[in-house]
Amino acid sequence: MGNPLRSEADAFRFLLLTIGYFALIVIGAMINVWLGVAVFVVLTVGAGYIVLASRRGRSRPAGQPSEHRVLVVANETLGGPELLSELEDHVAGRSVRVLVVAPVAVSPLEEPGTDDGDARAVAYARLDQSVASMQAAGLDAAGEVGDADPVRAVENALRTFNPDELILATPPAGRSVWLEENVVEKVQERFALPLTHVVVDLGADRH
Repeated sequence: MGNPLRSEADAFRFLLLTIGYFALIVIGAMINVWLGVAVFVVLTVGAGYIVLASRRGRSRPAGQPSEHRVLVVANETLGGPELLSELEDHVAGRSVRVLVVAPVAVSPLEEPGTDDGDARAVAYARLDQSVASMQAAGLDAAGEVGDADPVRAVENALRTFNPDELILATPPAGRSVWLEENVVEKVQERFALPLTHVVVDLGADRH
């Protein structure tokens, strides 16, 4: 289940609203008991309406009831034919929207073009190639660089993308740091979404 408080700023606003909520009720009750009751009812109903409206706003965009959203998390395996083949199998005559996230260790202060920006440049090159291949296959695809920790990268993407399922692509066992660190199991345990693990053997693909 997702956390409704997406950031520290959201948590601070929630705290302020809660304090204001109870303060208005107390002030109303000090003036008149029935006024306090009325303030409580009005504020509670208003808060409930806002919560429901917010949840509806995070649901599927109007006019796209059948859209199926897939979050793909991959790094060096981006562009592998196994990954594209898996996505094509997910289409099955329905509208599919794909977000590709490439976890990479990037300092927030680093600038493109610097020596430390090599990881960013490589990640963006892989993303561009992978997204272009998906779009050529008829998929509505976009990409972004994510946190170096793949689990945190998934968590960050969930705040804005709201996928129906996850696809995690890794090299084969013995050549994958993510598999050594049990990333697939960690993602499966932490997030209540269907997860597909795709093994991409780039060495075999080249041959």
